[in-house]
Amino acid sequence: MNFIEDVKRELTEHIVPYWQALKDNEYGGFYGYKGFDLNVDKKADKGVILHSRILWFFSSCYEVLGGEKYLDLARHAYKYVKDSCIDYELGGVYWMTTYDGKPADDMKHTYNIAFAVYALSAYYNACKDSEALTLAAKLFDDIETKTPDEYGCREAFTRDWQPADNEALSENGLKAEKTMNSVLHLIEAYTELYRASHSERVAQRLKYQLDIVENKIFDYDNNALKVFFDEKFDVIGDIHSYGHDIEASWLIDRAVETLGDDELIKKFNSLDLRIAENIYNIALENGSLNNERDKDEINRTRIWWVQAEAVVGFLNAYAHSNDEKFKTAALTVWDGIKNIVIDKREGGEWFSEVSFEGIPDEKKEMTGPWKCPYHNGRMCLEVIKRGINADV
Repeated sequence: MNFIEDVKRELTEHIVPYWQALKDNEYGGFYGYKGFDLNVDKKADKGVILHSRILWFFSSCYEVLGGEKYLDLARHAYKYVKDSCIDYELGGVYWMTTYDGKPADDMKHTYNIAFAVYALSAYYNACKDSEALTLAAKLFDDIETKTPDEYGCREAFTRDWQPADNEALSENGLKAEKTMNSVLHLIEAYTELYRASHSERVAQRLKYQLDIVENKIFDYDNNALKVFFDEKFDVIGDIHSYGHDIEASWLIDRAVETLGDDELIKKFNSLDLRIAENIYNIALENGSLNNERDKDEINRTRIWWVQAEAVVGFLNAYAHSNDEKFKTAALTVWDGIKNIVIDKREGGEWFSEVSFEGIPDEKKEMTGPWKCPYHNGRMCLEVIKRGINADV
């Protein structure tokens, strides 16, 4: 079997059926939690990030593969996002809903709203439902009118847009006012919205976020992205997130290529290739990608999304460089995914975390507020779209 056929089978015969089975026909959306034991909690709160990512996933499956099944699932996800996740009174989207579609956590977060913009734009790009594009544009306006300060976009807010603790996107014992992660996913969301709308305002705000990457986030000495910042985008902590770097290396390329700006394409293709080269040199170990470095400590846990993004990031680097080592790296990580990350139990999907020795962490859920079909499903779709093949 060749690489593309192998990945497509994983998508259509494993990932899609898993998420299709979580469709909540009684209360809408998809069930919010499935444990390592493969038991579904039908009364668990439902993550809004989870639902935006599911909407993006099935919309993108329909755009790439066709098939009414994917469109029906996308419509089901869209209805839940539209009816239960958007705060029509005060703007933005909620953080969590109850199982039956009421606000459970009404925090507003720029990262979360960005994913709703991303998902609604993808749904429009797949089926041309103008209502979805209108909603995406309104949420874009919410971000652009309620979150900016003189340095960038603030991140965490109460429901009525008062500044709040950014614990949701802070890690490693730090409290960050701004994060590389939010900037990256604003770029991702605005890229999809620009593809849908061709709005000059969206283009300009996308370029603004790219400028932050170039001038505040990219570490030119180490060919890496800084992770956590204070209000003024001064770095805090000494952390290197390998997964976010390899993800950014292709998402930023996608952004500048969608904009069609030759100067930006030349600039960021070069920076992104430097990031991928660095990750190739320092983070690949024993057939998988290590997770991160915190000061002098390397976290070698095999995180499901990090492995998925490594495949796409290395394929993107191969496309821009024709360097066979990147293609080999992508295929190697794919083998590692098949060997230790994919759950081969009936009713399973991908394990959230696996130890360096290949042992799944039974404390981690199979579905949850963050565990979704976005990274691994997107990896499969990117492999299919890019058409870079090899025998596996």
